[in-house]
Amino acid sequence: MKTVLSVDDSASIRQMVKLTLAGAGYQVLEAENGAEGLKTAQASAVNMIVTDLNMPVMDGLSFIREVRKLPAYKGVPILFLTTESDAGVKQEAKAAGATGWITKPFQQEQLLAVVKKVIG
Repeated sequence: MKTVLSVDDSASIRQMVKLTLAGAGYQVLEAENGAEGLKTAQASAVNMIVTDLNMPVMDGLSFIREVRKLPAYKGVPILFLTTESDAGVKQEAKAAGATGWITKPFQQEQLLAVVKKVIG
């Protein structure tokens, strides 16, 4: 079973990600911010990360930069799920190591299609 880490300060978004992916047979781990997400990533092997950008404690960009320093996460796909649609921020996210981008509010089918395409 493939495992996806969902990092978002919004409990309702985490719940929607979990319902969408768990319903399709993925295991979903959750974290409320980048710092918590980093601890979870270090403690568990995940196949993909879905993260928010704007979060307290540690934002999505800092989180991605930290995760990419971990040898086990060099090639793990990281998807931004955010309300942010600014092109400059997208560039920064790509530079930090993000694989893709979905703008909130998102369609559950859209998220599922991207996850399936990326990790099968």
